[in-house]
Amino acid sequence: MMGDPDVTKQAANIEAADPSSAGRPVVGDAHDADGLSSVEATSRIQRFGPNATPDADRNPLRQILGKFIAPVPCLLEAAIVLQLVLGEYIEASIIALLLVFNAALGLFQEGRAQATITALKSRLALNASVRRDGAWTILPATALVPGDIVKLTLGSVVPADVHLLEGNVLLDHSMLTGESMPIEATGGAETYAGALVRRGEAVATVTATGVRTKFGRTAELVRTAHVASSEQKAVFRVVIYLAAINGAITACLIGYAVFIHMPITEVIPLALVAVLGSVPVALPATFTLATAIGARLLARQGVLPTRLSAVDEAATVNVLCVDKTGTLTRNELAVSAIVPMPGHDEAQLLMLARLASSDAGQDPVDAAVRVAAIAASADDAPKLTKFVPFDPATKMAEALATDSAGAALRIVKGAFAIVASLSQAPAEATAKANELETQGFRVLGVASGTGTSLKFAGLLALSDPPRADSAGCIADLRQLGVSVVMATGDAATTAAVVAHAVGLDGPIAPARSIPDRLNPDDFAVFAGVLPEDKYALVKAFQKAGNTVGMCGDGANDAPALRQAQFGIAVSTATDVAKSAAGIVLTEAGLSGIRTAVLAGRVAFQRILTYTLRSIVHKVRQVLFLAVGLVITGHAILTPMLMVISMVTGDFLAMSSTTDNVRPSPRPNSWRIGRLTRAGAVMGVVDLAFCVSVLAIGKYRLQFDIDTLRTLTLVTLVFSGQALFYVVREREHLWSSRPSAIVVLCSMADLLIIPSLAVNGILMAPLPIAVVLSIFGAAIMFAFVLDAVKSVTFRLFKVT
Repeated sequence: MMGDPDVTKQAANIEAADPSSAGRPVVGDAHDADGLSSVEATSRIQRFGPNATPDADRNPLRQILGKFIAPVPCLLEAAIVLQLVLGEYIEASIIALLLVFNAALGLFQEGRAQATITALKSRLALNASVRRDGAWTILPATALVPGDIVKLTLGSVVPADVHLLEGNVLLDHSMLTGESMPIEATGGAETYAGALVRRGEAVATVTATGVRTKFGRTAELVRTAHVASSEQKAVFRVVIYLAAINGAITACLIGYAVFIHMPITEVIPLALVAVLGSVPVALPATFTLATAIGARLLARQGVLPTRLSAVDEAATVNVLCVDKTGTLTRNELAVSAIVPMPGHDEAQLLMLARLASSDAGQDPVDAAVRVAAIAASADDAPKLTKFVPFDPATKMAEALATDSAGAALRIVKGAFAIVASLSQAPAEATAKANELETQGFRVLGVASGTGTSLKFAGLLALSDPPRADSAGCIADLRQLGVSVVMATGDAATTAAVVAHAVGLDGPIAPARSIPDRLNPDDFAVFAGVLPEDKYALVKAFQKAGNTVGMCGDGANDAPALRQAQFGIAVSTATDVAKSAAGIVLTEAGLSGIRTAVLAGRVAFQRILTYTLRSIVHKVRQVLFLAVGLVITGHAILTPMLMVISMVTGDFLAMSSTTDNVRPSPRPNSWRIGRLTRAGAVMGVVDLAFCVSVLAIGKYRLQFDIDTLRTLTLVTLVFSGQALFYVVREREHLWSSRPSAIVVLCSMADLLIIPSLAVNGILMAPLPIAVVLSIFGAAIMFAFVLDAVKSVTFRLFKVT
């Protein structure tokens, strides 16, 4: 083995070629033909670790416990403890079941990080041809170490970051860098783990393995990427606001109970009822159920959510970052322009180019020419006698043929500059080639003749064309208030051409210069970006307060897809991108993005209905307990009656997740402060109605405390239904028809508790005339509350 000075020299050379490699371990000697010894390889794998990405396993116990330490579960757990202390085991069991139900729904949809890492591993080569102890052998890719000598062959995946020693290969980096054009590489070039060998063979030395590779750093970004969903933030803020308001009221309630010398045996149940009345017990489950219903509908339309939170985020997204290659474009080269020279037509030019192209194989240039020339075949076409594949040294392919008269014909196809020099291309050809190249096209020259006497036949311009629906999708999203920007690893000139074709006309950001904070109007195109740049781009938009979507297809997009609140993988995406994304388009095209946005906004409106109802209901409920204590001198609900109210009211109100709603024309956002203020105003009006009924029962009808408790429960049911039908509409309550499930659940709520009350089951009996009177009053109250809502919604801009 050679000494350390050569190792240092190799490291310096590689770092100069690729500044991003600075700090990575580069070990070995490119001139050691025998490769590493087994002993040295074992030493290095202990030093650098296996050529693999780390697992992202989460402790299952920690995941489960996490579902029981959030704000809503903690409040429910406190209620369970109080009920157990009081010996109310049935009530405690019911609350415990609600707690487990919420946790199970949440756990069912989690654990995507490990799936992403697993997909990243599957993308890497499983085996590699390695030279060890002077002989070539096949080893698992995980066994590679820096300094190993490996062989790259046609169709193989590069197993680690390597430095080419000898040979010629055509490398496809599109899944890593987003560059649509394959790259010719010879000795001295660098390539990275995950690149695909499209043509040729080469020998290379490994420069980095595992997480230190460019691919490994992408995996690490995916593993660590995280952003709290707006749904999680909304639930947390609703609970905090309600806890702050109702906590203060409950403290005053208990203080007043102590002041009037209420027995401790009544104070503790009063405190328990106040706690239960403060908790929006079904709010997390409602969020989950609404998004699950939206996800099921999306799946029927070719959009598969991999995380339920993505459905909710689709409603709030206001910036969409879109990858170019494979997302806005088809990720396949196509002949975009055919420029024949005088003496040739397009069909003849394509026929000649086809003769100088392979009949099969993975060369994307030859494949594009084959497709374009399908209609150019003719009976009198020259007959191919010999084909010489593309040679990176000469930068052209060549064919020998005989024409219909039997004369020999030589055809060359390749880089314009090379073909032009062999055939003395006219000035107009050079001008046209320069024009096409400045527009981002790859330009080929074609010439034919005999021997060295060649005549320039024309130009072929190749590009990765946009998908047919890309421009329409971008226009639709803009109408919905979503700003779209392009992020690509391609050069700015190529990116600008595609951006213009799909309607993204705007400033192009300087390469590799992403500010710490970004707004969607700053730039329309970000070109020359690496995977970590796309990740940084998403975070920069998020830091400026935007809800960000990311649409991509390759491994290079995975970190940004994971970091974005709304990650979208197209139907042709790699497993890596699909695992990192929140939704996957299962059908070709981009129309599923608009479908997902509209479905998300429908789900948002349904959740908003339940959230508004919860805020109004919980604010009014605790205030009602306080006023009831002042009026009667007792708790106006027992823990059992409160549990019945929660089960029938809160959970039947989850039917709002199926309601008929209109998606908003602009991106939604969770403005919990505004919702709380609007809810507080409506809660006070609702309180006035409930207190009026209680006062009539106490002072006019002279009911005892047990009957007043039944009266209170029935009043809460009827006023709760009035409230629900008022808040389900952003306009007047009669503006839309509720869904059949909503109507059925309302009927169940209106029948269950009033029937129990009339028959005196689980509570003191209440005359049916009183029940019907409260029902009639609640109908009239609904129209009064609707008028208050209209003014309040306009005042606090609730939409």
